[in-house]
Amino acid sequence: MITRGAAWLILLSITACAEGTAFAQGIGGKGSPLRPGPATSYSTKQTNNGLTIAALPYDDVEKLKPYFGKTNLLQFGIFPVMLILQNDTGKALNLETLELHYVTADRLRLEETPASEVQYLDGPRRPRVGQQTPLPIPIPRGKAKSKLAIPEITGFAFNAKMLPAGESAHGFVYFQTTHQRGSKVYVRGITEAATRKELLFFEVSLE
Repeated sequence: MITRGAAWLILLSITACAEGTAFAQGIGGKGSPLRPGPATSYSTKQTNNGLTIAALPYDDVEKLKPYFGKTNLLQFGIFPVMLILQNDTGKALNLETLELHYVTADRLRLEETPASEVQYLDGPRRPRVGQQTPLPIPIPRGKAKSKLAIPEITGFAFNAKMLPAGESAHGFVYFQTTHQRGSKVYVRGITEAATRKELLFFEVSLE
């Protein structure tokens, strides 16, 4: 007999596999430049109780080109960080409630910007309330496409919802800031899938 907890774990596993398959067939598939090494191989990492999280800052235009081509995210005030999670805890981890913040040296905390919202950071200016309409009334024109409306931003984004034991997950997360010395990525909200017990938070240095 399958218990409710076991059924929930099976459902999460199926969902995670489906997402992984879809991603492999898309931008992040075979031949993709988004193929980092193990989280433990980087200097900007932290390990707690078998879980290693690495955070790689991408604050250079040349480093961004293999992933985003001619679109310079830094020009729009968007700072990408590649996040790599390596699960050696022996337990499946639930990432549904994952929270990410960029923390400066003086402890200013900035929330992650969801990948689905990044394209709107280059949207048209909204008219001010009470602004007069020029005469003659201009002919309506089609909306200009956002320069950030490229599939790589969401395709390369970190989107794992569950991390099985012995597995790893990676992808970009985005912050509306310029990179500052002494900053860190604050990570919390990771839980054990079976018990829903929350793991300790991480503060991963970006230097």
